[in-house]
Amino acid sequence: MPSIVISDTSSLILFDKIGEIELIRDVYDTIITTHEIAEEFGETLPHWIEIKAVTDKKYQLFLETQVDIGEASAIALAKEIENSLLL
Repeated sequence: MPSIVISDTSSLILFDKIGEIELIRDVYDTIITTHEIAEEFGETLPHWIEIKAVTDKKYQLFLETQVDIGEASAIALAKEIENSLLL
């Protein structure tokens, strides 16, 4: 099982709504998200969630023609980080 997880906004929101966002940290070693997702989340993320920028912006922009900006950034970042799991 991958130790690195890239989380989309929906996963963070749902775990937060049930008061169990810590479960993600309990299961995975490293949790990463993007600036776009952090903004969509709308609240301060826990300090243990790392925020990274996508380097291949062209790929992210292409994905944005199919899905929203948060999902596009998560998918693009997951493609860049080897052996990661996308939530």
